[in-house]
Amino acid sequence: MATNKKLNFPKRKKKKSRQQNKMGKAPGTISYMGDKERGDSLIYSTTYNADGFETKEFKDLEVFIKEERAEKISWINIVGISDEPFIEKLGKHFNLNPLVLEDIVNTEQRPKIDEYDDYIFAVFRMLYITEEDEIVGEHVAIVLHENNVLVFQEVKEDVFDGLRGRITGKLGRIRSRGADYLFFALLDAIVDNYFLAVENLNNRIEILEEEVYNNPEPIVAKNIQQLKKEVLKIRRWIFPVKELISRLIDTDNPLITKDTKLFLRDVHDHTVEINESLQIYREMSMSLMEMYMSNMSNKMNEVMKVLTIMASIFIPLTFIAGIYGMNFDHMPELHYEYGYQVVWVVMIVLFLGMMIYFKKKKWL
Repeated sequence: MATNKKLNFPKRKKKKSRQQNKMGKAPGTISYMGDKERGDSLIYSTTYNADGFETKEFKDLEVFIKEERAEKISWINIVGISDEPFIEKLGKHFNLNPLVLEDIVNTEQRPKIDEYDDYIFAVFRMLYITEEDEIVGEHVAIVLHENNVLVFQEVKEDVFDGLRGRITGKLGRIRSRGADYLFFALLDAIVDNYFLAVENLNNRIEILEEEVYNNPEPIVAKNIQQLKKEVLKIRRWIFPVKELISRLIDTDNPLITKDTKLFLRDVHDHTVEINESLQIYREMSMSLMEMYMSNMSNKMNEVMKVLTIMASIFIPLTFIAGIYGMNFDHMPELHYEYGYQVVWVVMIVLFLGMMIYFKKKKWL
């Protein structure tokens, strides 16, 4: 009678789920989902027009709210989104929907764009390369109003230094354009850094290709697997951006002018190119593992070939030694005066003959 055996699988370490913080809470509840150390939020405000600019730092939200920004364009950069009461109060000041505030502090939020009556809300992944040559993805949320743009980010490091330099140095057309152009310039800076991330992936694939051909060790397989995971992760962050930019180009929202849509088309072209490159690198990373397994198989075949040749050489020699090692009384060759030398000559001739044969067959 068959009995059902219970299979004892090894226990895996349970990962802490960030989604547990949201379980049971009402939609629109502000609950920080990131893993950065909680701290105070800071506001960096840059106001500008064609005549000049002014940059200020605010640690006190009340002081910022009382600040008058007149008719200038304002870039309001909020660094640190773990302070939930701070984000809630700032959101009320700018009349942001609670669902928007929920997405601002949700660092796992997929890239998206939502249009409201008097503002446009967008979430993207900001990618940059660290000094250790690693690709880091940071959550960034952007809100476009008529005369200001809010940018929410977890850490101070970002990809907007070039844009800040254009504003302070009055380079290009940004100081003479509206908030929608600033919104485009922020998207353009984010997408431009996607090229750096893609280039980093390309370099790593080329290095791994050389290692697969020259030194297919187990550590190479581990590196290939890590690369595959990273390509898929980055593709998940970048892939939706093309469709989101298309929505901005096609929108009838008055916050984005016709002139700005021309520039957005250029960003859209960049996202198409990046997505095509990511698709290619995804396929290349998958083929790298196949190449690795093929090279390992070839390496094993070479070892087996050497062992087979060695066995083929020693089989006849072992046969001769076995024949004359038998303990029979009537073996004529045993009493032959030069029998020992003859056996050695025969064995050496057999050895050399097989070596010459294997050489001609190019097995050696």
